[in-house]
Amino acid sequence: MSKPKVTQEQLRKEHLRSSILIIGLVAAGIGLIVITVVNTTANHTPSTVDQLPFKMVTLSTIYARANGLHLGNPAAPVKMDVWQDFQCPICTYYTENFEPRVISNYVETGKVYYTYHFLPIIELNSNPSTRESHQAANAALCANEQGHFWDYHNLLFANWIGENVGGFSDTRLVVFARALNLNLNKFNQCFQSSRYEAQIDQDLAAGQAQGAQGTPSIYLNGTLLTPGYLPTYDQLTQAIDAALAGHQ
Repeated sequence: MSKPKVTQEQLRKEHLRSSILIIGLVAAGIGLIVITVVNTTANHTPSTVDQLPFKMVTLSTIYARANGLHLGNPAAPVKMDVWQDFQCPICTYYTENFEPRVISNYVETGKVYYTYHFLPIIELNSNPSTRESHQAANAALCANEQGHFWDYHNLLFANWIGENVGGFSDTRLVVFARALNLNLNKFNQCFQSSRYEAQIDQDLAAGQAQGAQGTPSIYLNGTLLTPGYLPTYDQLTQAIDAALAGHQ
């Protein structure tokens, strides 16, 4: 029996009920930080958010073979395009629970060519003055200049603490770059100039033109799955397998 559909409102309530974030160990040569339990940012001002510890991610060799925002073999029979907002709680759920398995089972085996797209809509729907969705996307693309888009992508989702609450403040985004041992001079030049704002806006417009309905929006060979809600992992894999069978 398949699992019930996961709606944005259900996950939003789940995240809001959570009162703590568990701060993990710093890995991959960056060293260890003390595991710290912190309150969600509902109890913090933006200035104190900048000072919060954060959860580090383990840098994976899978992403070392990435081609920018693309993973896998471009000749793979199934093209999977995922449109996300780094501030989206359901995107966090998808990235933590579905994406690693898709990459391991389908991308690494040459069956799926996986591409990330930006759909920074949360700030547009609630508080466009914060620009945290855009700034997080811009920072990820600046990290991409140094070959670390996917590591930065994973670090952002691992440290989701709410929508438009300062979790992706400019200061904090630079801290993430430092944690990944990026060249900070190059990163800051890119980030402070908003070098990729036009590209992010183009991605947003393209996603909306293709009918992306909220985040994440998942396409297989150009077809949008389960518009308006996140498919279960079983639904996702069944759709991938069906697309693969159609190419045999």
